[in-house]
Amino acid sequence: MKRPPLVAEFVGTFALTFFSILVIKNLAHDDAGLIGVAMASGLTFACLHSATAATSGGHLNPAISFGLFVARQINARTMLVYWIVQLLGATTAAFVAQTVQLKPNPSTFIEAGTPALDKLTSLPQGILAETIGTFFLMFVFMGTVIDKRAPKVGGLFIGLAVSMGVFAIGPITGAALSPARWFGPAIITGNLSNTVLYTVGPLLGAGLAGVLYPSLLEEKLEEA
Repeated sequence: MKRPPLVAEFVGTFALTFFSILVIKNLAHDDAGLIGVAMASGLTFACLHSATAATSGGHLNPAISFGLFVARQINARTMLVYWIVQLLGATTAAFVAQTVQLKPNPSTFIEAGTPALDKLTSLPQGILAETIGTFFLMFVFMGTVIDKRAPKVGGLFIGLAVSMGVFAIGPITGAALSPARWFGPAIITGNLSNTVLYTVGPLLGAGLAGVLYPSLLEEKLEEA
């Protein structure tokens, strides 16, 4: 595989994770914290998808890559290579975010920016929330990027789908909507207790959208 797509996926996933960690921490005690996090997450994805779409497709999320594989838009090799690069980008971002943190406890800083399940929410409820949130993110991706009938609007509506997910399930699961978004800071803090939640939920949601959109809303998607 050529280098440019891999660099694009690394840089894009790095940015999403890095800015999400910083924004969450900086707005943790702000009355408008959820609004700020939702808008920042959506804007970051919109900008980085638009910047990388021509080079790599602008996945920036292992769940989106999986959904496109299920929809037969990419092959298994491309998906796996993208996964590796995306996870490396997210992990590097978490490490850099910890490095630039000047307060006494950088580990706590990164932990605060790691998606986590609300204490009053069960694991099945959390998985369902992540599944639904990622389903609609993937659904919008299919409808605005993959469907050839759709107007090309860059990453605007994909970013809005991310914001919508944060508004809806942010208080429940942190709205990772991506295994990479959780994986990077989780590796840095050494807390992998929510592995099932942040892998099964997003992959299941994206996979369902990858199956249902082509079969129900479009006659045929050409295999890339």
